[in-house]
Amino acid sequence: MTRYAALLRGVNVGSTRLAMADLRRIVTDLGHSDVKTYLQSGNVVFSSPPTKDDLLAEGIARKLADELDLRVPVLVRSGDELAAVAAASPYAGKQDDPTRMLVAFLSAAPSPARVKELAAPAGENLEFTVDGREVHLHFPDGGYGRTKFTNAHLEKKLGVVATTRNWKSVLALRDLTAG
Repeated sequence: MTRYAALLRGVNVGSTRLAMADLRRIVTDLGHSDVKTYLQSGNVVFSSPPTKDDLLAEGIARKLADELDLRVPVLVRSGDELAAVAAASPYAGKQDDPTRMLVAFLSAAPSPARVKELAAPAGENLEFTVDGREVHLHFPDGGYGRTKFTNAHLEKKLGVVATTRNWKSVLALRDLTAG
């Protein structure tokens, strides 16, 4: 069995509401085991036989749509992938405040041409590094709350779905999927 984390985009941060008990039930009903949610923002970890991330994500997204009429992007990473993401952070040694470091998880690696054109919005002080299906973010002057470098910005510029988690959540999900 492999441990995975499913990251749902935009759950319980706006008008899209999802009870974590419903999320756990749906993931369990799909045949996954040892299902646990982390926080109230659409993070669920589970065990499953080794499967492609996108197949797991599609299954969860389809069941959410069919049973709850909830249509949200779902991205999945294995425990090994989350460990590699945490280890690859170019900003972990620069910053003690986990609210100033984030990771945007992408549905696919963007094309090199799109990555080359990605830039911080005018007047914003931030650093970013695109590494495969992740964008490591560092906001030295503050957190993510006031930036225009959002999921929507990344999706428009990179042409892929994005969902962002702060560093504390990335490390917690890594730990919950370690195994």
